[in-house]
Order: sequence, then C-alpha cells, then structure tokens
Amino acid sequence: MRNAQRSPCPINLSLELFGDRWSLLIVRDIMFCGKRHFREMLQSEEGISTNILADRLKKLVDQGIITRHDDPTHLQKGIFSLTEKGIELLPILVRIGAWGCRHLPSSDEPEGCMQELMGGGPATWDAFMAALREDHLGAPADGPPGHDHTSTSGRQRPVEVS
Repeated sequence: MRNAQRSPCPINLSLELFGDRWSLLIVRDIMFCGKRHFREMLQSEEGISTNILADRLKKLVDQGIITRHDDPTHLQKGIFSLTEKGIELLPILVRIGAWGCRHLPSSDEPEGCMQELMGGGPATWDAFMAALREDHLGAPADGPPGHDHTSTSGRQRPVEVS
C-alpha cells in the first residue's frame, strides 16, 4: 500500500484520490443515477469488474467521500451514500461533463438533470446539492422559495412558497 504522496500540490493530492478511471464514475452513478447498492453499480455501461468496484468503493469510504451502511432488508447488502465531501464534488463533475461535451466526440447529449446542471450554473448546483444532502445525509432541502425540490431519486418535494 502506498502512503507517500508525490507532492503536496492540491491538484496532485486530488488526482491521487480520483485519478483512476473508476472513482469519479462511481460517484457519478451514486450522485446522478441514484445507484446505492453494489449490484446496481455493476450494471453501469462502462462495465466495471467486481474486484475493481469493491476496491474503489472501499477507497472512497476510507477517504470519506461515501459511507456504507448495512441494508436493513438484506444483511449481506450495503447501502452507499455520499458524504458532504462527496456532495461537494458535484460542480467538478458538472464541469468535467461540460468540458467533455465541448471537446470530445460523444454520441449522446447529456440527459435530464445533467443537462440542466450544465446550463444552470451555481444556483442550480446549490439546489441539487441540497437535494443530495436530503437524500444522503437526511438534511432538509433548503433551495430558494418556489424552486422545484425534486429529489435526486426522482421524488417530488413540496415547494415552499412565501
């Protein structure tokens, strides 16, 4: 196991955590696709193997990006959730997606919430992050009044009106 970092540069330190080809895709699946179980994540179109997925999930848990709790409906299953540290990756993933759409050939246009997030900017990101906090941390969503508080899992939230 490697303990030494190549340098104290924040970009280097971040890449040492996320620089592999799978970690951010796992975070993406939890964040945007609502995948919370190991088997759900195995079904992503990129085709991650079970041993790599298990290793990356452990790494993300160890680094405090996600948590794992036992599933009360099945003792051998775990439920993965984003931590605040993981939720704060949302603007980075949106920017990476936007950069990819502009500079790389892609057969698909971004869909649903990703398209809205890419065009919406920081206020939209904050509202989505509030919904993630509610879904993953149990914190109340506190978007602006009149905002559509649709959770990341697709549930409709009551809209607060002043």
